[in-house]
Amino acid sequence: MVTADSTGHGVPGAIMSLLNITSLELAIKDKQYEPAEILNHTRQTIIERLKKDGSSEGGKDGMDCSLICFDFKNKKMVYSAANNPVWIIRENEILELAPDKMPVGKHDKDSISFTQHSIDLQTNDVVYALTDGMPDQFGGPKGKKYMYKQLKQLLVSVSQLPMAEQKQTLRNSFNEWKGDMEQVDDVCLIGVRV
Repeated sequence: MVTADSTGHGVPGAIMSLLNITSLELAIKDKQYEPAEILNHTRQTIIERLKKDGSSEGGKDGMDCSLICFDFKNKKMVYSAANNPVWIIRENEILELAPDKMPVGKHDKDSISFTQHSIDLQTNDVVYALTDGMPDQFGGPKGKKYMYKQLKQLLVSVSQLPMAEQKQTLRNSFNEWKGDMEQVDDVCLIGVRV
């Protein structure tokens, strides 16, 4: 499962999304199956394809993402993450799985491999993968950002609900927070119950 946020908006963002998707597909087609190796391979493809974009630095676009492989039979997951966190809510407590602080794309750390982590899961864990769209949304009574802290509290409070109810609660909270303000970014949050 890949949860990704491409750089750019509008047509440039759509083009980057296509490049990012095809680069991920190429990594898998080239028999990369481990999350870190998929992200490393994808990053090299993106850098190579953007080398001649006309800019002096040679294309610093790409994506922030998390890539998770689930083994539900053995209750395990393996993940790698680029700037986007992965959270697990277990018995009303949140386990924060920190990402590598670098994107999938050209960066001053682009020669460093993404790290890969293996986590044992438990029945009723809820794994959340997200982009920064909801935490970065301006709104509320003072026109401030929603922030990660508020989102974590909301997810802990709804984590025992059926997934469809969680989705509706999250949508309602986002829309109430945003109010009449313009939406600043795409919002993507995926929840998977074990």
